[in-house]
Amino acid sequence: MSDPARILLPLDEGLLALPDGPILFIRPSAEIPQELAAREGFVCEQGFKPVADRLEARGFTVVPVAGGRFSGAMVELTRNRAENMANVARALRLVAPDGVVLVSGNKTDGVDSLLKAVRKVTDISGVLSKSHGKVFWLSGAVPAAFADWEAAAGPKRNPAGYLTAPGMFSPEKIDTGSEMLARYFDKSVKGAVADLGAGWGYLAQQALAACDRIETLDLYEAEYSALEAARTNVIDPRARFHWADVSALGKPATPYQTVISNPPFHQSRAAEPSIGIGFIAAAARILKPSGQFLMVANRQLPYETALEAHFKHWEILEQDRAFKVVRARRPKAAR
Repeated sequence: MSDPARILLPLDEGLLALPDGPILFIRPSAEIPQELAAREGFVCEQGFKPVADRLEARGFTVVPVAGGRFSGAMVELTRNRAENMANVARALRLVAPDGVVLVSGNKTDGVDSLLKAVRKVTDISGVLSKSHGKVFWLSGAVPAAFADWEAAAGPKRNPAGYLTAPGMFSPEKIDTGSEMLARYFDKSVKGAVADLGAGWGYLAQQALAACDRIETLDLYEAEYSALEAARTNVIDPRARFHWADVSALGKPATPYQTVISNPPFHQSRAAEPSIGIGFIAAAARILKPSGQFLMVANRQLPYETALEAHFKHWEILEQDRAFKVVRARRPKAAR
């Protein structure tokens, strides 16, 4: 985990001061220093809903996409190099000419290679190391190369014709597991349907194309940019789009007949089965008593205990060396 206080190190050591006026923080963690919430005009741009919700609960102003002009900006690195380069470029573009941009990241998130790339096109004002990472800062005119950095991370059509962007799940090709799951979209998929962790919309689009008995299909996706891509990729009028933390979904007024999902299995680099387990629990909460849950997952992930806990019946429809497709029926009442 990145050190949330590292980005304030240059300020703490008196090497620079944030200018007066609004400050933008791109991709902050949920644990950024509380003192920043009290600063007037401080805005967090966070498109990942679970983190956005936690920041809002702490009193921060949060938007999925920021616009306007800022006196300064901060950037926390993600795991995607193209996204990081674009965020640094956009941060400098959004600040006033005398503003400053601070960038913080772990070595495992590529802060060293990003710093090297920035140094090739513009001057760096300073660098500090802390907690297995670095914070560096820059200011001044926007280098011409930064426009290319932003363009490289922008949404584009992949070879299958879907709009995607770096940082999304499987942006360059259709995920093999999703293709496997889509083969089980049959006449039993009908009525009100939900897609948990819908990404850029492949599964939803396949379900709507194959199942004419679907009345509505709600796409729930935590990553705002992926949901916006899905709005372009899924043009069926039965589709509805929700920027949401799936693990926080409560029982809806009208439960679903079918839930489909290819749950994410990590937020860091290591596999995190708890995410998929949360999706299984959410599917059980939002389904009708007679409903079904169709899920694909990496074969080695231990979801069987969770399926047993939340559903009366479940079976593996297909599996190979990489994936397993599961159908679970009749969710158990929440205890």
